[in-house]
Amino acid sequence: MSEVSDSPFGRVLDPMERISETLFGLIMALTFICSLGVATSGNIKIQTMLIGALGCNLAWGIVDGGLYLLARINERGGKNLTLRAVRQAPDAETAQRVISDALPLELVSVLTAEQLELMRQKLLQSPEPKGPKLTGRDWTGALGLCLLSFLATFPVVIPLIVIGDAKLALRVSYAVAIAMLFGCGYAFGVHSGIKPWVAGLSMVAFGSALVGIAVALGG
Repeated sequence: MSEVSDSPFGRVLDPMERISETLFGLIMALTFICSLGVATSGNIKIQTMLIGALGCNLAWGIVDGGLYLLARINERGGKNLTLRAVRQAPDAETAQRVISDALPLELVSVLTAEQLELMRQKLLQSPEPKGPKLTGRDWTGALGLCLLSFLATFPVVIPLIVIGDAKLALRVSYAVAIAMLFGCGYAFGVHSGIKPWVAGLSMVAFGSALVGIAVALGG
């Protein structure tokens, strides 16, 4: 998880997108299992848990994939609007301000007025942008998010399949979920410049708190 994958999904989705979606799917599955475990108390129905957890994450994976596609359209549309704003600016200073607003502050702080003007000139010479469209790469990314959300459920539900004692299986499932939360946090720390072990432990606490809140509010 901490390395850039050579798979098609790994090349399309950046590490934080993969970590976030795995974490989301994990928390969704854990919330569902915890809620059902509380609701059924001593009469835990393994089949109901399996179908519910897998179905829930598949549904939300499809939703996340759809939102990912909308985000890609919005991103490209925003870039087109910025380009048009630069071209329609009444003067060079206004156009340079539009360019600055579209760039990260860290980058703008080291750019000179001459460099911004060069950017403006290059943008004026660029072809007219086409309307935002989805590409094959976008659909691959959406499918990747859907699969990540769905597959993140399996390590949590496997103990419910292979362990005959329902209560023991539930405890093992919780332990697996905690280990996965730590793994997500560790990877998050690697890509965020935070101490990985600290990030991993913090993610366990954060994820457990989210699950607890969700269960308390009715799942």
